[in-house]
Amino acid sequence: MSEKVMTMAEAIARHVPDGSSVALGLALEPLIPFAAGHELIRQGRRGLTLIGPISDILFDELIGAGCVTRVIAAWVGNVSEGLGYCYRRAMERGEPCALTVEDHSNYSISLALLAGALGTPYLPMHSLLGSDIAQDHPTIREAPSPLDGRPHLLVPALRPDVAIIHAQRADAQGRAHVWGGLGVSEEAALAARGVIYTAEEIVPAEVILSDPNRVLAPALKTLAVVHAPGGAHPAPVQGYYNRDHAYYAEYHQRTGTLEGFAEWLAEQVMGVPDRAAYLERLGVARWRALAPRARRLAAPVDYGY
Repeated sequence: MSEKVMTMAEAIARHVPDGSSVALGLALEPLIPFAAGHELIRQGRRGLTLIGPISDILFDELIGAGCVTRVIAAWVGNVSEGLGYCYRRAMERGEPCALTVEDHSNYSISLALLAGALGTPYLPMHSLLGSDIAQDHPTIREAPSPLDGRPHLLVPALRPDVAIIHAQRADAQGRAHVWGGLGVSEEAALAARGVIYTAEEIVPAEVILSDPNRVLAPALKTLAVVHAPGGAHPAPVQGYYNRDHAYYAEYHQRTGTLEGFAEWLAEQVMGVPDRAAYLERLGVARWRALAPRARRLAAPVDYGY
């Protein structure tokens, strides 16, 4: 099996062209691939469709940078501060470009990705019956059940061009271990045409194969593996670092205007060439303050017979 390790710049340049549909933020609040998102901005991607349950501020950043024309998501904003100013400006005023949005609930988008993973055209659900999401959605349809005639909704499959997933560790052959809250990471990895993993650590294959149940998806789905320590900051990565709550508050305070966002973008994204420089700008003291306060190791698992 060939090695798939490459730089972030190479992975984005090779596998995320303009117009791609990209699944991000799939574990909800943790493991958000901010480093990959920032590289999308630096490379000037345009016409992207973003897919995900929630994204915290990463969707907002990409929208504000002009990378996005379509969003398929359950929520866009800034979780701890509420509002995403870039998203609001795009929706209300078309700044920096007009945005098309397909609303989902967290459950319906998980079903859409699961349908894509299973290779089925849709999956049924009941919980959105009578909701504005179902009424206004361009592709979700109501239909009677073939079993008992009761109404249900058909949620069409989503098959992203690429899923970008931040993992705790991966090997050079494209297998990744992820733990903690997974959200819809597995469903998206299997639904997508390919996966880019950004990982805190690149480890020998024996480490990954020692715990096969923790492997997120088959290596044949993997397009690239990128060594990206700190690649999810300011989101948390279980076992590595906590959520940087202050960063989200700072983002909210600074991005309320177009000028404020432009200054933030120049400093935090365009002004640093890569994640290592980003963390250097963040500072050693702040980074160390995010370290886990205690170790909570899982019990060993015996795979022998």
